[in-house]
Amino acid sequence: MVMNKAELIASLQNEVRILLHLAGKIDRAKLDYRPTPKQRSTIELLKYLSMMGPTFVDVVKAGTFDPAAWTVAEKAADAQDFDQTIAAIAAQAGTYATALAEMSDADLRSEIELFGTTSSRGAVLVNMCLCGYAAYRTQLFVYLKACGREELSTMNLWVGMDAPSA
Repeated sequence: MVMNKAELIASLQNEVRILLHLAGKIDRAKLDYRPTPKQRSTIELLKYLSMMGPTFVDVVKAGTFDPAAWTVAEKAADAQDFDQTIAAIAAQAGTYATALAEMSDADLRSEIELFGTTSSRGAVLVNMCLCGYAAYRTQLFVYLKACGREELSTMNLWVGMDAPSA
């Protein structure tokens, strides 16, 4: 295995930490910013991120995608305000520790078929959940930059901290 369970949990928790750091840079007056009419707004992106990871863990544990359960999670996220959304994201660190602790290494190596592809549960968690965080936090970072947060740098995006003063 390239990544063990503890490293996977730590990586997911780090993504939550970075996402919260970036969310802390949002000007609430710009929550409705969207680059184009058909793209998610900043608040819509955060709401999606408040349910995406934990819901994918449920999918992986069940071994099948349940569109109805996904829709329920999306609707619950859509009903949240900004503060509730941030609280839901913050809670994910504990969610990952608990939900993945229940899975054995054999569980993570067992194969499932999702979206026409067969892969191990662990690989699905890395490719869909962990990589999803990296992609969507990059989108959030670009939104922040487009909204005038010129001081933000790659340190904010990849390390989850402000760059040291020069």
